[in-house]
Amino acid sequence: MAMIKRIQIFLAIIVVLLLSATCDAKREHHFQGLTMGTTYHVTVVTGWFQRTSGLQDAIELRLKEINQSMSTYIHDSEISRFNRFQRAGRPFPVSRDFFTVMKTARTIYRLSDGAWDGTVNPLVNLWGFGPQTGPRRMPSPEDIAARLTAVGFSNIVIKEPHILIKKRADITLDLSSIAKGYGVDQVAEVIASRGFKDYLVEIGGEVFASGHRKDGKLWRIGINRPRPGAGAGEVYRVIPLDNAAMATSGDYRNFFTFNGIRYSHVVDPKTGYPVSNSVISVSIIADHCSFADGLATAVMVMGPEKGLRLLKRLEAVEGLIVVQSTDDRLVDFASSGFKSHP
Repeated sequence: MAMIKRIQIFLAIIVVLLLSATCDAKREHHFQGLTMGTTYHVTVVTGWFQRTSGLQDAIELRLKEINQSMSTYIHDSEISRFNRFQRAGRPFPVSRDFFTVMKTARTIYRLSDGAWDGTVNPLVNLWGFGPQTGPRRMPSPEDIAARLTAVGFSNIVIKEPHILIKKRADITLDLSSIAKGYGVDQVAEVIASRGFKDYLVEIGGEVFASGHRKDGKLWRIGINRPRPGAGAGEVYRVIPLDNAAMATSGDYRNFFTFNGIRYSHVVDPKTGYPVSNSVISVSIIADHCSFADGLATAVMVMGPEKGLRLLKRLEAVEGLIVVQSTDDRLVDFASSGFKSHP
């Protein structure tokens, strides 16, 4: 009996040691898929015995709902139906998702003094950069002036509860510069609602990082080198993210050259012409990815001086603006709290 008792005690000690060894052990769970015309990647760090069953299904369901709301490529999406709605002054009811994104869009439009404008798509299409692509060529000043009449985010009234009203019947929306960021935010909410605290969400390069990596360190996010032809693995700066979102906008991949002049897909909604302020990349860190996503586009249009002045006014927002100098060097303009490593 004494021998059996000693064996039982020994086995109990082994079990305790195994449990104590695994309690601090961490596991990574990876999920990926297609959404919003791009890819998504999610990493969740859990304890050894935590389970993630059903998590990817919940993520994909949420992304499908957002896509059905804001994709201009889906004929019966909310945004497509809004764009076809030709009744000025009449209410157009929208979902909570659409309404939330529109309120963020209005905030960015006002903060940037119209540098970001979700109604700019007629001009983007005219230059051959939109889904309704034509030849990439110099439009005539008359064509640009004609399209400018159908641009202006202030022509949309955003009214509780969940109502949009067009002031002009021909106003249309494209929220692609905010929708991916909103998708990131919503996926993060899905993960957090299930009790997970350490995770990384990425959709098309826009990210939200919560907690820590498997090794206990902060998540580190690379900014792609802003050069045409740069590979996905070419990193310009590495950013440690601490429970924050980061979005990057750039014009170094989508452009054309005409008579020796480079024209990018980032169009100034006030002039109707692609921006020519030498800014080639903007990365914004903020609490919410939808805000960071839209603000990065706004600062691309504003340029380094005005962009930095805006960043200094905003709480809990940091940014990096990369400018291509006349001698082809990359020059950084960063807000005071922006921390990065080469």
